[in-house]
Amino acid sequence: MAAPPAASLVARAALPPRLRPTTASPLGPAVLGPSSRRRYLRLRRSPSLAGTAAAAASSPSVPSSFPGPGPGIGDALGDVEIYSAATGEPVLFRDLWDQDEGVSVVALLRHFGCPCCWELASVLRDTKERFDSAGVKLIAVGVGTPAKARILAERLPFPLEYLYADPDRKAYNLLGLYFGVGRTFFNPASAKVFSRFDSLKEAVKNYTIEATPDDRAGVLQQGGMFVFKGKELLYARKDEGTGDHAPLDDVLNICCKVPVT
Repeated sequence: MAAPPAASLVARAALPPRLRPTTASPLGPAVLGPSSRRRYLRLRRSPSLAGTAAAAASSPSVPSSFPGPGPGIGDALGDVEIYSAATGEPVLFRDLWDQDEGVSVVALLRHFGCPCCWELASVLRDTKERFDSAGVKLIAVGVGTPAKARILAERLPFPLEYLYADPDRKAYNLLGLYFGVGRTFFNPASAKVFSRFDSLKEAVKNYTIEATPDDRAGVLQQGGMFVFKGKELLYARKDEGTGDHAPLDDVLNICCKVPVT
């Protein structure tokens, strides 16, 4: 049986079956036709989605601010506990790279069952040699359990030793990343994913929705990209919508400009 088109997976896999909308346009209801707008309004009124939206509204994941450059956010992030995909054991961010001079790219993916997350992970994997040559540590974090992370790592594939799970979205909350139905399905920035159709199609060849987190609220989380030197935050960008990833050239330029001791 042929795999579904990559663009279809983007819309369908972001939410589990009971929450999937009849239609989902990343361009938002304003540019949908009349019939699609009516379906969007029905979606907004549906009890199951209303519950998820209510959880989003009360969640600390809904950001009120965003970290700026400097050491303060590095100190705070250092105390956040996540889980190694390789071992399932808890680790602290401060133990993942040299907190004095080490340079690290911290990629906060969406959840492990998001096709756009698989695409970004594949790009990071293919760029890892450039990070290594610059002495930069790659850390990829996703929403879900270590078991869900291992599904992505095995099927994509992605190196387990650089992959971590944040099931409670602690790092996402701290870094003020976007969260909610609108950002996930109806933000104009999400249209960028269609310009990367070939990359997305290649990334999801072995995709499975089984990597989706059991905590349904987690599917509404957006990601971001950060570069640290020690505890100092050098670069920060949060995804405006699903698939709106940081330009990798920007990230590499920051890494290459930083002297690595």
